[in-house]
Amino acid sequence: MSRIDFYHLQKQTLDEVLPKLLMKSYSSGKKAVVKIGTEERLEQINSYLWTFQDESFLPHGSKKDGFAEQQPIWLTTQDDNPNAAEFLFLTEGATATPDKTTEYERIFNIFDGNAESKARELWKEYKNAGFEVFYWQQDDNGKWQQKA
Repeated sequence: MSRIDFYHLQKQTLDEVLPKLLMKSYSSGKKAVVKIGTEERLEQINSYLWTFQDESFLPHGSKKDGFAEQQPIWLTTQDDNPNAAEFLFLTEGATATPDKTTEYERIFNIFDGNAESKARELWKEYKNAGFEVFYWQQDDNGKWQQKA
C-alpha cells in the first residue's frame, strides 16, 4: 500500500519546496508525476524547473513536450502516469482518489492554507481506505518536522 505524506506549506512557497523534493526523488532514481491544479500553473512550474538553480536543472516534461515515457519527471493536470512513476506529487489543490494512488509507491500532497480543508478531506479518505498517512510541518527554520 502506498505511503502518503502531507506537506503543509507555512514558511516557504511551493516554488521553494517542490524543486527540493523533486531533486531528492530524482537523485534516488525514482520517477515522478507532478499533478498540478491548472494548465496555467503547470506552464509556470515547467519553466521554473529549468531555471530555479544556476548550476543545475531538473529534467522533466509535459504533454506539450511529449516523450512521456522518457521523462523522469512528468508534469500534468490529469490522472495519468505515462512515465511509470513511483512517486506522485499533488500540488495546487490537485487530488487523486485512493484507487489511483495504488500505482504509486509514495504520494506527496503539498498544500498551503488555501487548500487546507481539501487536504483534511483527503487525509480522512486515505486513512479510511487503509493508507499510511503522515503530516509534515515546517519549523521556524524551514525544516520539515513530522507531526502526530
